[in-house]
Amino acid sequence: MTKIIFFGNGPLADYTLNTLKSNGCEIIFHAREKSDLEEVRHLKSADTSGELHGVLASFGVIIKNDVLGLFEPEGILNIHPSLLPKYRGPSPIESAILSRDTEFGVSVMKLAPAMDAGPIYFQTSITLERPIKDDVYRLLATSGANWLAQNIEHLPTPSPQDNTNATYTQKFDKSMSPLDPEHHTATELDCQVRAFAGFPKSKFSFFGLDCIIISAHVASIKEKDDAHTLYIQCHDGSRLIIDEIQPAGRKAMNAKSFLNGYAR
Repeated sequence: MTKIIFFGNGPLADYTLNTLKSNGCEIIFHAREKSDLEEVRHLKSADTSGELHGVLASFGVIIKNDVLGLFEPEGILNIHPSLLPKYRGPSPIESAILSRDTEFGVSVMKLAPAMDAGPIYFQTSITLERPIKDDVYRLLATSGANWLAQNIEHLPTPSPQDNTNATYTQKFDKSMSPLDPEHHTATELDCQVRAFAGFPKSKFSFFGLDCIIISAHVASIKEKDDAHTLYIQCHDGSRLIIDEIQPAGRKAMNAKSFLNGYAR
């Protein structure tokens, strides 16, 4: 049975961990935060057999050389949800959705001191015309973790990345939540709603109420003439139709229920 020290938090980590377990891997320890690295040092230093592997998915903590060196020569194996060197950094899936990408990828790489710059063991991609963030996390994590579970005991030689083609993503925060129809089209706002689902969330005010937009879609030609829908009018004439919404301090509801309760 393959024995693993796992590093990770969040949806990518959860899907990765479940997939590794379903493939028969034994998780010896799950490092969730910086303070857990001391236990990692202890466990790996005591591993005289060399059979204890390190796997990381969305850990959010810089791992320094003293820990990286314990896992040589294969290194800590990082499941990163992009086709590296594109979309290095903390928000690859969200950035791809915001960029209106339809191709999404996952890379299994050797963790390096420089951010997402290590050599790559494996890459694959999927095509999604209108990606929903949680689906992308699940599909990419499952694909990467399945490959890793099946190949971790006989890894191929990794290939170096072309750093000249690297692009970088940013960390999102709540200041980015407001939807801005005066400067964005309905298509762009739709991408934001899907990319920011969960965090930092997309927000807009209706009838004087601050609301979280949970799901939405771009209006069709027929819907543009429907006065009974809840929508955001954009500067170019396009409309974002609201499907599900959550007024501040209230439970989420569909747009029809919101209109019935709050329109005036």
